[in-house]
Amino acid sequence: MHSLFVITNKRYMKKEITGYLFKKIEWLLSHIGVPKEISERFDTAIMLIITVAITFLIAEVIYRIMHFAAKRIVKRKRYIFLEKILEKGRLRKQVYILPPILINAMLPLILPAASIAFVYAERIVWLYITIAIVMAVNAVLSAVGESAFTNSRYHDRPVKGFIQISKIIVYIIATIITISILTNKSPLYLIGGLGAFAAVLMLVAKDSIMGFVGGFLLLENDMVRLGDWIEIPGTSINGSVFDISLTIVKVRNWDNTIATIPPYTLINDSFINWRGMSESGGRRIARGYTIKLDNIKPCNDAMLRRLKNLDRELATYITKKCEQLEAGRVSNTANPDGLTNGSIDTNAGLFRAYADIYLRRHPLIKKDMLIMVRTLEPNETGLPIQFYCFTNITEWSDYESIQSEIMEHFASVMPQFELYPFQSAGARDSIISGLLEGQYPIERIDGLPYRTIK
Repeated sequence: MHSLFVITNKRYMKKEITGYLFKKIEWLLSHIGVPKEISERFDTAIMLIITVAITFLIAEVIYRIMHFAAKRIVKRKRYIFLEKILEKGRLRKQVYILPPILINAMLPLILPAASIAFVYAERIVWLYITIAIVMAVNAVLSAVGESAFTNSRYHDRPVKGFIQISKIIVYIIATIITISILTNKSPLYLIGGLGAFAAVLMLVAKDSIMGFVGGFLLLENDMVRLGDWIEIPGTSINGSVFDISLTIVKVRNWDNTIATIPPYTLINDSFINWRGMSESGGRRIARGYTIKLDNIKPCNDAMLRRLKNLDRELATYITKKCEQLEAGRVSNTANPDGLTNGSIDTNAGLFRAYADIYLRRHPLIKKDMLIMVRTLEPNETGLPIQFYCFTNITEWSDYESIQSEIMEHFASVMPQFELYPFQSAGARDSIISGLLEGQYPIERIDGLPYRTIK
């Protein structure tokens, strides 16, 4: 009985408020000079207009108060997200959810609940509420994306793709709700009919759906981030990623050309991501020369004495290796005295030791990563020797400079070990060979191979 009394009392109060408002509108119109017949006919429309105007006025007042307060907060302490909300009218979009909610609450006071006008007005208001919520949510998502991009923790993350996914989900939900409002049917009824629609959509928009799914997998598995240097074998794509979305990945190639790739290409095909190299702080050098086999020979005492003058650390190495040899403790690998891998048995083994010493003391070679000098499988041109290490600078131009410096140095000292790299004969070599066979004086021939002719 008590609840029934409360409901009856509320209805009575609504009628009293509505009657009072309508009387005030009629009084106002009569004072303006509007005839009574016209005022009675249009009093409902006028009441609706006044209600809409008041709700928007309330929203505007609240917006200005919140905008003023937010600016004062940002001046005292910087909040990036709050700054982004204040930009591009995003705060206004949040506040302007209020008018349709207030209008929807006032409709039963203005229009009879059983009238056709009430039904259509209510639908229009609910459509407005849906649109206002979509705009407000999208504004918040955009602010989140922009603030995350300026944050150093998330700067290289593909936040844009996740924001796009969220917006698409919001649009899908809003579309279902809008259709349910217009057709006056439950959203569950519409969801049940999406199966046939999805089958048609798969045929019509297959590429777009593949791009969407590929983009989602790309972002979910963290395969690519902004700033990553990627390379796709068999294509001209070799550069830095500067934009990632659900439907496209943009790459600025090393020659500053722009390449666009659909995300599903990166999912279906293999590609190289150099992010691991950048995060490790080391960039690999794996280059070498091919030594002529007929230059490899045992070391003699004269060669060892001469090479002691080449480098102080190499002299120490040779001295300790000789002492170990005399003591019968030959260990060319994992030496117990901590000597580098190599040997004094051959000039090639001694050169490997020198190259290892040189790389380990180089200031721009990363000491906590693998450093190795090795020979590879012999081939028709000789015995390949490879220098394997990592620079502590990953920037391309600096990396190339370090690599060039190392290779140039080894090329210059190899003759000291009486080792010479293989080089294909050219026209000049053929001419020199002809002159030598013709007994032409050696001292008058320019361009003879360094240290090969005494």
